[in-house]
Amino acid sequence: MSHPALLAHDLVHTLGARRVLDGVSLTASPGHRIGLIGENGVGKSTLLRLLAGADEPDSGSVVRPPDLGFLHQEMPYEAGATIADVLDDALREARADLAELAALTERLAVTAEDAPGYATLLDTYGARLEQAREREAWDADRRAALVLGGLGLGAVAHDRPLGSLSGGQRGRLALAALLVRRPSALLLDEPTNHLDDDAVAFVEEQVRGLPGVVVVAGHDRAFLDAVCTDLIDLDPAVDGPVRHGGGYSSYLAAQHAERERWERRWAEEQEELAALRRSAGVTAHRVAPDRGMRDNEKMGYGRRAGRVQHQISRRVRNATRRLEELERGQVAEPPRPLRFAGTVPAAPAEPGEEPLVSLRDTRVPGRLALDGLEVSATERLLVTGGNGTGKSTLLAVLAGHLAPGGEMRRRPGLTVGLLAQDTVFERPERTVRETYDAVLGARRADAVPLRSLGLLHDADLDRRVGHLSAGQRRRLALALLVACPPQLLLLDEPTNHLSPRLCDELEDALGGGPGAVVVASHDRWLRGRWEGREVRLAGGTGPAGRGEGAGR
Repeated sequence: MSHPALLAHDLVHTLGARRVLDGVSLTASPGHRIGLIGENGVGKSTLLRLLAGADEPDSGSVVRPPDLGFLHQEMPYEAGATIADVLDDALREARADLAELAALTERLAVTAEDAPGYATLLDTYGARLEQAREREAWDADRRAALVLGGLGLGAVAHDRPLGSLSGGQRGRLALAALLVRRPSALLLDEPTNHLDDDAVAFVEEQVRGLPGVVVVAGHDRAFLDAVCTDLIDLDPAVDGPVRHGGGYSSYLAAQHAERERWERRWAEEQEELAALRRSAGVTAHRVAPDRGMRDNEKMGYGRRAGRVQHQISRRVRNATRRLEELERGQVAEPPRPLRFAGTVPAAPAEPGEEPLVSLRDTRVPGRLALDGLEVSATERLLVTGGNGTGKSTLLAVLAGHLAPGGEMRRRPGLTVGLLAQDTVFERPERTVRETYDAVLGARRADAVPLRSLGLLHDADLDRRVGHLSAGQRRRLALALLVACPPQLLLLDEPTNHLSPRLCDELEDALGGGPGAVVVASHDRWLRGRWEGREVRLAGGTGPAGRGEGAGR
């Protein structure tokens, strides 16, 4: 069975006064799994909705397979529907294939081979058989049980109404239904939300096994690396969205190489511009050698002086012309990557040096139980563990926002900054720019301009903080920490609401500063690249939650 391609041509879509997509085209052939990446608001989810037919473009066209599947935020079922109803719908096509094959088999059995319609009937049977094989129709019920188990829903009763499920369970059920269906084209918007590591690994295996088209929008760099055959970067570029072959690792390598070429070209061009400006400026003021005429030069002095002046004028004209050409089309300066202001790589801690924070027999009832933890002045500590194991609680304790039972010592005068998952500002009526200036002070805000950090769009700088999304508020809070880093920096799920590019830049920045860094994260890409110590929490009663954990 040949699967159709998914084709989009010159899509334009406007939301309000903002053009989100401007002439985007995409060709997704069977067997290709395409990842959409880029900054928040760049149009990833919008493009998926246009591809799915959930929204219509202002102009452009989409050709899509008839059995396309789309994972989005809301399930297309009533709250009173049950899990069994969702599974029946997911299995409907496979069961229809089997029922049609049974009917065709009966018709073939009673139709003579030399009958006029026999050849057509046989072709119909063959096409339906191939379709059933592609959908693995005979194995559909077993696959449904396998998928539910892989997504942590195997023990949930099938008569449970959807309204009784949590948001995470409903999201996993919607994903399970699509994986059971195995459509010719599958569109996924942030598919790893609400999934633990085991469930993500299961989904990766399932998606890699699909024979048709897959287009996925997401921030999960490890998932993009494991699944995608191509990546499309929707961040604005001169020639429109850029397509890269391979997963996230190869994309990252290509980006680094491109960045190096850009920096090298810009530096070389700046050197040439400086040389041309000197040549056009200094040479223009140089005249023939500043010396008197000698006796033996009386006859040719004027001619030689004129010749020198002519050569100088020609060099000035050439330099000026080249200078004007370069200045008109010069390469833009590469944007500076995210870096903590005023920091240098920290020196190793001295033996016997007092830690910044020391915890002993730390207890927060029902939330955290930790026998001991010390954070040195140069610490790079990663806190991991499942939901509810106390990662955020531990960071709140280290920040001094939560008083635990047990012993806690802090170095006098210690400055601490916490990036919490839920960010609230005391003066929501202030604009982003006003908040930044007020918190940092005018001198620091001028030294580290907010727009130079690349965390917020210029259009958002004059919006009131109270009108920002949760993700934008977190970016502002991160900007304040980057611009004026504390001695102890605590980051709770710092890669949430950041594009893959900014996540990479933030992780690189953590290596060189500020002083001590403690990160709590479920991000598999960050965890896989972490080079410091790791403490894994297993909850208030688990063994890892009651000890200091293992270094890595």
